[in-house]
Amino acid sequence: MNAKRRKDEGNFIVRYIKSFFHACSGITYAIKYEHNMIIMLLATIVVVVAGLYYHVTEYEWLFILFAIGSVMSMEMINSSIEATIDLSTTEIHPLAKIAKDTASGASLILCLISFIGACIIFIPKIF
Repeated sequence: MNAKRRKDEGNFIVRYIKSFFHACSGITYAIKYEHNMIIMLLATIVVVVAGLYYHVTEYEWLFILFAIGSVMSMEMINSSIEATIDLSTTEIHPLAKIAKDTASGASLILCLISFIGACIIFIPKIF
């Protein structure tokens, strides 16, 4: 079978540019419509300002940047899982609940681990 997906049309530069803009569209959607992303953006601003104020080290910045990127990415994956489930069924189904709850749980775990990491970095600097 030699089926082509619609996204495979055009040369590789056109495909990469389209992919980039589709990704930007996804980020824009998440910021506009997913309330947790607004909370994460505010937390990001607070953490970056605190990092600049307390002069965190390069390695601490690496953790902070990785945590920010991971948490926001996981939240977007969680949102995409929920949207896919909502697209596939309008019924309340136990498996749909499990999928949505476990995706949310994964996002929560990453948020908690990132928060603990931020505490390890910032609490000694504050006190």
